[in-house]
Amino acid sequence: MVSYKSPFQLGSLSLPNNVFCSALAGCSDLPFRRMTSRYRPGMIFCEMVKMDALIRHDPHTYRILDYETSMHPIGAQLCGSKPKLAGPCAKIIEELGFDVVDLNCGCPVDKVTKDNSGSGLLRYPELIGEILSNMSAAVKIPVTVKIRAGWDENSIIGPLVTEIAEKAGAKAIFVHGRTRSQGYTGPAKWDYITECKKAAKEILVFGNGDVVDHTSAEKMFAQTGCDGVLLSRGTFGAPWLIEDIIRHFQGESVAEKSGLEVRDVFLEHLDHILTYQPERKALLDLRRIGSWYLKAGHGVKKLKEIVAKAEDLEEVAATIRSFDWE
Repeated sequence: MVSYKSPFQLGSLSLPNNVFCSALAGCSDLPFRRMTSRYRPGMIFCEMVKMDALIRHDPHTYRILDYETSMHPIGAQLCGSKPKLAGPCAKIIEELGFDVVDLNCGCPVDKVTKDNSGSGLLRYPELIGEILSNMSAAVKIPVTVKIRAGWDENSIIGPLVTEIAEKAGAKAIFVHGRTRSQGYTGPAKWDYITECKKAAKEILVFGNGDVVDHTSAEKMFAQTGCDGVLLSRGTFGAPWLIEDIIRHFQGESVAEKSGLEVRDVFLEHLDHILTYQPERKALLDLRRIGSWYLKAGHGVKKLKEIVAKAEDLEEVAATIRSFDWE
């Protein structure tokens, strides 16, 4: 059975392990990646960037791609459906110093799929192949692709896309065990990942969806035979999930975080936001991450309300520190 590996080979790239962190639109910004990178993942990804915006050197798009040397290995993810832009955009990513360039075929949001980008590409599998071929021809770094199992349950094309991606030169495919029509509702069907693994000859297949602790990571490997796991929403408010999984596979015990430990990680994440974002954006980001770190625990309802309505960053940070986390 394929399981945790350290080190791990992706094309010509030697990585620390095969526990990766997703590109998460609106979430995996620089402060978020500062948090996940400290827990020793095999690879982290920036939020996706649109090819059209990247090629015209849009400043906001380039800010999404901010990273620090300590974040290597790091990948960038492209979103778009125009083959002619794929090669030049992949080359820009390579020149910016990224270790991997990924194609997004998974985002289910209407404003992304309306021009056949994201999971909209799942309706045109041959187009995915053309885009990936252009990316592979343009760069020396590994090219990968993130997909959902299909547009809906009547069009499960994960195995077909796996074969197409392999022929196009992609080194890995990340398979989310849900369809586009599912969004994030209902359980991920890991059988979809299993079928992609069966279709693969050389391309690496990563499983994604409902990996929320070290136990589910072990089950993912066992049930699907995948070559690695890609963590997504399980890291929200729990960036230590990465290290928990690694420790488990290394035969070490995994202890639940105490309230004080959660507080300290929450405050560290907030500090990274404060040093990176202007105040108004920092307030909005605080509300977002607050809902993550306070999603569990007894007696946190009042603190949740304070964080959700925060208008003064120093005041709310003091409230977080003084809260009875025990």
